[in-house]
Amino acid sequence: MFSAHLADISAQLESPNARDRMLALVSLRDVAPDDAVPLIEKVLDDEHLPVRSMAIFALGLKPTAACYPILVKLLETDPDYGIRADAAGALGYLEDPRAFEPLVRAFYEDTEWLVRFSAAVSLGNLKNPQAYDVLMRALDSRESVLQQAAIAALGEIQATQAVDRLLEFAQSEDWWLRHRLAEALGHLPSPKTLSALNYLTKDANPQVAEAARLSLQRLAT
Repeated sequence: MFSAHLADISAQLESPNARDRMLALVSLRDVAPDDAVPLIEKVLDDEHLPVRSMAIFALGLKPTAACYPILVKLLETDPDYGIRADAAGALGYLEDPRAFEPLVRAFYEDTEWLVRFSAAVSLGNLKNPQAYDVLMRALDSRESVLQQAAIAALGEIQATQAVDRLLEFAQSEDWWLRHRLAEALGHLPSPKTLSALNYLTKDANPQVAEAARLSLQRLAT
């Protein structure tokens, strides 16, 4: 019966209706990676961009030996920057340590901020402390979203040596940056961290204040 189910999904992935193909990808959610990935591959070059995007995302959640090289090739060669960004994000979900170098190259060499943003986020997901220099550079970006990604990722890699630099964002006019800071500090124990989080619990933005309170709880436990 299960094989028949896979056959139905395979047929749905060949439907001329893009919505059917997207629903087929959704139905692979509970399918084992070895069974799901060959089906996902059928729509990696789909003419409908949202289908391609969903398929790439799915590869990050279905780790097999085939996923890593596919995603790296997309990251490095696809002409569509949205697809390259999707591939960078999927590599983060895949959590394959080999993705470190391709993601660093993407951050330094890709000209599109969205790709660089996804690369920075995924470097945090890999939790490789060697990402420190890349992420510190991202803090100097003029793009707020890149700064947000870097702050979060520095927390993920537990870069306590970055605390002094991160605290410069405690009074940023952008509440999203303060929010990311409040979350990241929950992974970076130090006396300065505690002082900053106590300060942020009084932030005028309730989401920032709540994030700071949660980070204080995290550090306490």
